[in-house]
Amino acid sequence: MIARLTGRVAALEDGRCVLDVGGVGYLVHASTRTLAALPTGGSAMLLVETHVREDAILLYGFAEAAERDWFRLLTTVQGVGAKVALGILSALSPRDLVAAIQAGDRTALTRAPGVGAKLAVRLLTELREKAGAMPAGAGFSPVFAPPPGDAAADALSALLNLGYRRPEALAAVARAAERLGETAALATLIRESLQELAR
Repeated sequence: MIARLTGRVAALEDGRCVLDVGGVGYLVHASTRTLAALPTGGSAMLLVETHVREDAILLYGFAEAAERDWFRLLTTVQGVGAKVALGILSALSPRDLVAAIQAGDRTALTRAPGVGAKLAVRLLTELREKAGAMPAGAGFSPVFAPPPGDAAADALSALLNLGYRRPEALAAVARAAERLGETAALATLIRESLQELAR
């Protein structure tokens, strides 16, 4: 099994690259996040997950261990193959993935190609208990879901209207609300949440 490859990035294609290692070109499938980090013609190291099928040996490459570990976990969920797992990791970084699972955010998951509403629910259900132990899972806590009409819910709505993504906005409001307490005014909560996002 191949676990790591270091060589020259000979070609970048849609969803994959060719890594030249000692004159041998390895075709490695990867997320758009990993592919964006590769220098065309430059040297790169990829962590590799090798899948052996009856008709092919497929290599999946990752720029960082956190993404590889999430790939392994995602492919344990029924209905999530390697292609869908890479699609999820292209749409969401490991940190965003943790935030989406923590928030129970089906919408964030359905942005990934191949993930419909049913699969998003299955991902949230099966990964909720495991996400805290995953990379970028530090600080994973019970779901923060402000009730409608609450200042935190209004602050979250304001951040979403400003164009922030739901997982990031939810995490920022949760931190600000925890620090300020339940009696915080809406304007103060929005200001503190924006400061959290600026960090």
